[in-house]
Order: sequence, then C-alpha cells, then structure tokens
Amino acid sequence: MTRVAAIDCGTNSIRLLVADVDPTTGELVDLDRRMTIVRLGQGVDRTGRLAPEALERTFAACRDYAAIIKEHGAERLRFVATSASRDAENRDEFVRGVLDILGVEPEVVTGDQEAEFSFTGATKELTGRDDVHRPYLVVDIGGGSTEFVVGEGHVRAARSVDVGCVRMTERHLVHDGVVSDPPSEEQIAAMRADIEAALDLAEETVPLREARTLVGLAGSVTTVSAIAQDLPEYDSTRIHHSRISHDRVREITDWLLHSTHAERAAVPSMHPGRVDVIGAGALVLLAIMERIGAEEVVVSEHDILDGIAFKVAEEA
Repeated sequence: MTRVAAIDCGTNSIRLLVADVDPTTGELVDLDRRMTIVRLGQGVDRTGRLAPEALERTFAACRDYAAIIKEHGAERLRFVATSASRDAENRDEFVRGVLDILGVEPEVVTGDQEAEFSFTGATKELTGRDDVHRPYLVVDIGGGSTEFVVGEGHVRAARSVDVGCVRMTERHLVHDGVVSDPPSEEQIAAMRADIEAALDLAEETVPLREARTLVGLAGSVTTVSAIAQDLPEYDSTRIHHSRISHDRVREITDWLLHSTHAERAAVPSMHPGRVDVIGAGALVLLAIMERIGAEEVVVSEHDILDGIAFKVAEEA
C-alpha cells in the first residue's frame, strides 16, 4: 500500500486525508481525516476576490495540515482547490501561499474534474452491493458549487453548477452583511428559483432522472443525516451509508429554514461553521430529490478526498 495525503480546499472548508491506499483492490485505510471551516469563498460571489482574512484562515489550516502530513510520513501529496479559487481574480496569491507552506501547488480543477474525483471516492465501495442499484447519481453539495455525476462503474456524464450553501446564503439570505434569522418566505422562494434554474442547466448534460440510487456527499448532506438520526454528536461511522427518506429531508429542511441561529447552533451534531449556511444546503438537497423523484438519499462520508487519494496512489 502507498501512504498518501490528499487536501480538498473548497469554498467553505478545507479537508485533509492521510491514508494507506491500494488502488488495485480499492482498499483505503484512514490514518487521519479532518476538516476545518475557513470560508475561503467569503464574499467571492460579490467581489470576485479572495478576502485577506479568508486567505489567512486557509493558510493557518495549511500549516496545521503540513505538520500532520509530516508526522505520518506520507509519500505523496495532492492539493485540489475547487469553486472559490476558480472564481477569484487574485487566485495567484492563494497559489503562492499554499506552495510556500506545503511545497505543492494547488490544482485549481474544473468542475468536471471535481465531479470525477467525487464519483470515484463515493462509489468505489458501493460496487457489487445487492442493496444499491446502478446507475448512480452522485451529488456533491459544496459551498460554492454542486457537482452532478451519473455513472455505473465509470462516469457517464458530469456537470458542475454554481449553487452551494455559502453562495446561496450570501446571494439570497444576507442583508446589509447580516444573515436573515430566519429568512423570509420571499427569500426562500428566490433561493429555490435559483436552485431550480441550476438544475435545469445540469439536466442539459446529465441525465439526472435515469439514476436508480442517489448518493449525497459533503457537509450539508452529512449534517442533515446527523439531524435525521438525532445523533448526540457528529459520528461519521453512523452517518456513512445512512439513508434519509425524502419526507425526512423535507421536514428537516423546513425546520432549518424557519429556525433561528440559536436553535440551529443548539443541534449537538452541528458544526459551528455550518449554522448560517445549512438551511441553503439542505434546500439544494431537497430540490434535487424532488427533481428526480428520489425516495431516499444514500449518504457517503467518502467523497472527493478519497477520489484524490486513489488517484495519487495510482500515479505513485
């Protein structure tokens, strides 16, 4: 097995996986997996630039991750940057900072590349199971974008669209720099219309309704699962491969969109960095389920990070 490190830097969070990987068997053994909310995409939709304080939060996390990677003795590292850094005018500043700290340049991947990584990470261990049917639709609901991938053992079609929990919150639920608490029905309706338009775009290239199994990735989906199970704390082992019905997702989304900041923050499984954006993320998930008629979503804790790790090991 090859010991590798993978970093996924998105709009809302930066995540690290150090693992021993055998790409020929599909075996992946976690050594360290962690996530830090850095909000790299803070204000990008409005300004087109990465904010100085957002960059510093991200670089601080990179310094922590560099120490962890060194401690585990990973042989290879790949750093993938997604939506926020694709959009930013000053992304060169971001690239230089990461290179100085970690010794590798972040790869600012396209939405299609991001989708490929997510699909591989999410579906590798589902193959061959009798209770999961193909084709899969893998949806990765990030902070700035959502990736849609349909495939069987390989990707058949993929599309990235610019709806995510942070982008939707900043675009529709923020007034004079303050997040509506809770949002008005008009704000929710405007956000839902934006999401529906993005789903129309996705359907131009991805046959969403052909899927027999919906697989949901990333923090918005895993948090909804934690709420659905009423977990006393975030527990990835209970969240991974859990299933949430459409009715339960609808109930949770309705509550999140009509609750206050304090009520959401009191949820024991809620990460503090998701309190203001989870309503938007849950609404994206609900809209997808209603668009394709999904009765349930299979939740995966294995996603783009695992896909990156498999790719790194294959190239070793």
